[in-house]
Amino acid sequence: MTLSEGGLGNRKVALAVACFSSFMTPYLSSAVSMALPAIGRDLGLDAIGLGWVNTAFLVTAAPLLLPFGKLGDMVGRKKIFIIGIAFYTLFSALASLAPTGGALIAMVALAGAAASMIFGTGVAILTSVYPPAERGRVLGINVAFTYAGLSLGPLAGGFLTHEFGWRSVYLLNVPVGLFAFALALIRLKGEWRGAPGQRFDFGGALLSAATLAPLIYGLSVLPGAIGYAFIAVSAAALMLFIWWEARAKHPLLSIALFQGNKAFGMSNLAALINYSATFALTFFMSLYLQYIKGFDPEKAGLILISQPLLMVIFSPLAGRLSDRVEPRLLASSGMAIMTVMLALFTILDSATPLGLVVLELVIVGIGYAFFSSPNTNAVMGSVAPPSYGVASATLGTMRLVGQMLSMGIAMLLLSLGPGRRAITAAVFPEFLGSLHLGMGIFAALCLVGVFASLARGSRLNP
Repeated sequence: MTLSEGGLGNRKVALAVACFSSFMTPYLSSAVSMALPAIGRDLGLDAIGLGWVNTAFLVTAAPLLLPFGKLGDMVGRKKIFIIGIAFYTLFSALASLAPTGGALIAMVALAGAAASMIFGTGVAILTSVYPPAERGRVLGINVAFTYAGLSLGPLAGGFLTHEFGWRSVYLLNVPVGLFAFALALIRLKGEWRGAPGQRFDFGGALLSAATLAPLIYGLSVLPGAIGYAFIAVSAAALMLFIWWEARAKHPLLSIALFQGNKAFGMSNLAALINYSATFALTFFMSLYLQYIKGFDPEKAGLILISQPLLMVIFSPLAGRLSDRVEPRLLASSGMAIMTVMLALFTILDSATPLGLVVLELVIVGIGYAFFSSPNTNAVMGSVAPPSYGVASATLGTMRLVGQMLSMGIAMLLLSLGPGRRAITAAVFPEFLGSLHLGMGIFAALCLVGVFASLARGSRLNP
């Protein structure tokens, strides 16, 4: 389907559908974090079990992103997207009815598999129907809905859990999902295929799963020895995956996309580094505000909203600017801002004024917005239409793996600091030591990311 055949009305429908789906998954992940204590009490889950309520989603979503992105390119991006929305909505509803902790974790894992169908095709559909001159603007709007989900999740999760119970957190996704499903099925016209007639690379799909699933699980159980063992298995599978894909006739992920396309490779590397350096910030700051500053969860949540709220406000602006200004310059500037702010977090203590903490979070949010939307525009603009699904899925994989790397670093540092001791006044110095070291590592990662972002080349000279 061509851009002209898509029509202005169809483009707006595609944007609406993509935005609703982009809201659903981050909303649920952030809202459920507020419901975990209630889930634990109701279903008898311990701390490890509660950790799996979130981790199970990533363990299935990350390995399936590339296969479903490729399937979208082969059989139709809208078809895979609609199936994903339908099943994600179904498993959200079933999660709200889960009678046991095991059943809940199983439904979350299945929802992660369905979400990979959405992640792997949503951005690809937007890129297919909008011309390059408008791509940054609509991608910025789509990113803003992602951050809106992150912003509203803690507030909605806390309110729904308190007023109606934790099951209502999952139920809220159902009407949103049904609306997005109906809109896509009835109003979104046409279909988009980039690689019709190709054979599906089952070997590549299995090796992709063998690379990512052990990595996600290994990071979740660090610093235990089994965590390092699973990470080693992941590294070996990655080598096999690269070898296989370089020889496959119709590869799941063309190695040439990275070897011969510096803009694509470096933009994805910058995304991986960015998520690795920033995702655990909210985790650390939540503990800091509640333990060191003594705020209750509600007030801590309100303070932390300042970061994603600025992302919502500035992401459309940054996306629109990336249609006219080199995305690498905008994205690199955003990463540089985050580098400075993360470095400043290394001197937080109990006497740090709250106003300064909020200001730093606000500036991080602005930096994040100026990185994310232009970087997404750079990734999608660096490939030809037949590869839109794979490009969207690759970027999604970088995001999920980066998030787990970030949490893996955080959990490793906490195990070396407070360890398994409860965070009380007696261990506040050890906690602050872990926080300061973590922020230093994240700032250093961000600095590396600035150079990776700059190295991608310009739009005119990739």
